[in-house]
Amino acid sequence: MTVAFPKLLSSQIAFDIARTILDGFDKHYRLFRATSHDAKRHFEQSAWQSQQSCLRERIAFYDKRVGECVTVLEDEYEGEELTDAVWREVKLHYIGLLTDHKQPELAETFFNTVCCKILHRAYFHNDFIFVRPVISTEYIETNDPAPTYRVYYPATDGLHQTIRRIVLDFGLACPFTDLDRDVSLVEQRLKEMFGTEKAEPNRQIQVLASLFFRNKGAYIVGKGINGNRETPFVVPILHNRKGKLVLDTVLFDPALITVLFSFTRAYFMVDMEVPSGYVQFIRSLLPKKPRSEIYTMLGLQKHGKSLFYRDYLHHLRHSSDRIEIAPGIKGLVMVVFALPSFPYVFKVIKDAFPPPKETTPALVREKYVLVKNHDRVGRMADTLEYSNVAFPRARFDDELLAELKLVAPSLVEEEDGQVIIRHLYIERRMIPLNIWLSNAEKEGNEAAVEHGVLEYGNAIKELVRANIFPGDMLYKNFGVTKHGRVVFYDYDEIEYITDCVFRTIPLPRNEEDEMSAEPWYPIGRHDVFPEQFGTFLLGNPTVRKYFMKHHADLLDAAYWQGYKQRILDGYFDDVFPYPQECRFSYKPDQATPHSSKPSQAIPAASAACTGE
Repeated sequence: MTVAFPKLLSSQIAFDIARTILDGFDKHYRLFRATSHDAKRHFEQSAWQSQQSCLRERIAFYDKRVGECVTVLEDEYEGEELTDAVWREVKLHYIGLLTDHKQPELAETFFNTVCCKILHRAYFHNDFIFVRPVISTEYIETNDPAPTYRVYYPATDGLHQTIRRIVLDFGLACPFTDLDRDVSLVEQRLKEMFGTEKAEPNRQIQVLASLFFRNKGAYIVGKGINGNRETPFVVPILHNRKGKLVLDTVLFDPALITVLFSFTRAYFMVDMEVPSGYVQFIRSLLPKKPRSEIYTMLGLQKHGKSLFYRDYLHHLRHSSDRIEIAPGIKGLVMVVFALPSFPYVFKVIKDAFPPPKETTPALVREKYVLVKNHDRVGRMADTLEYSNVAFPRARFDDELLAELKLVAPSLVEEEDGQVIIRHLYIERRMIPLNIWLSNAEKEGNEAAVEHGVLEYGNAIKELVRANIFPGDMLYKNFGVTKHGRVVFYDYDEIEYITDCVFRTIPLPRNEEDEMSAEPWYPIGRHDVFPEQFGTFLLGNPTVRKYFMKHHADLLDAAYWQGYKQRILDGYFDDVFPYPQECRFSYKPDQATPHSSKPSQAIPAASAACTGE
């Protein structure tokens, strides 16, 4: 599509609108950055509740600023003033205002969001908005004293002193237990990694200038360069039980670093003047990681959504397979469909649900908001929420379209050769755990069955520590990622652990009770009976064997009651985003979770500040 530039940008209305939109974005990013900057202080003070509250509030910043901007524009201008010619000039003025801007790509996304709130969807793909990026993000320099990343030369100061200076340059205002000891441990790991490799003239260490904060951890992110070899690394900094800092480990394995930036975890808080510089640096560490996911994990999820959608449209244009119902057991709440060549699934909420579901579409949406704002501890999939998504009708399977029109007619329409879905979620595609276990058993692969069952129980236990009860614990509601991790992805029955009442089934009072087809005891809305889980989960003897070996405690109400009480008492159990065996302090006979009490009281419903 070619944009026709007018000879003269003469509309004052167009300039004022462009200025208003950019002012709205600048306010948003100023608040976003201030909140990310505060993460350092919260970490130093062990103020975990404040850290979690700020993260939740930051997620809502974007929509609030967009709403404010739309309100101003609708109050200031009449509809007849906003002609096509004016909107074309608005975009061109906006492009001019982005010259030398430090976050042009984010500002373009903000512009699109505001425009799409005002314009009819028929205009979404024309030259009124940024269908493709216009302003380059290459080599944007910061105004901050510190550049995007710092460079250190071990040949000058020695490796030990270089690592020490890297840590101290972040200026954390709390003491380390024994920094020289920790630096020596990092140094030893680095030497093991590089061995006797010859030092090349360009040998250096590059480190991003801001720490990455999430929950109870701060992360140094960097890479070592020697000749043509580049080695990524991440060093987590934690508080020990006495409140002093320790370097917990150093991660080199790209697979472990990828999991650290996984879509199943809470967003990082990072103080960035030029976010594109951080994204480009991380892409050099994880070249297979889409830019959309990196922006999202940096807390810039709205721009991540824009990039993802561009990737999707590009894939759609360069593929020919049909959009069809996703494999697996059909759910009662959602229709799930997929483009087989694309590694994501699309989920549409049905208009109504058959028994035994006792919820509504509005409540299901609330559950997805809960997950978006909650710490996902690596065990719940993040979702991308979209409105008015157009699919080519020619690529749409007839059976799928018929089902959507039958169960979700309020969300589906056909228009000009397209199928329009008014609201849907997009989620990373995984192998449903029930299919994984079934395939493993058919292949006689008991090791894979055991791995699946072990990971399933671990996922539930880590969710418990994050104050999350999955509700529907059937295997079909969990998926297996490409890294072999089990992740929960069906949120319509999710509840806080602290809102549940975990009970043991009372003994029957007489023979009549024992023979009764109905419970002889009262059951409250939030009552949960863990001993009944086995009835639904353990019909397969092989699965039962490994479940009882690793996770029999999940069938005991006392296990759930104990964790509920810990959360109510304000304890935060650590859930590490890397294996325990990696930690400098790891001892095989001391693999119990570390926990800490908060620096301030927290309400039960938000007592989910698990550390990493």
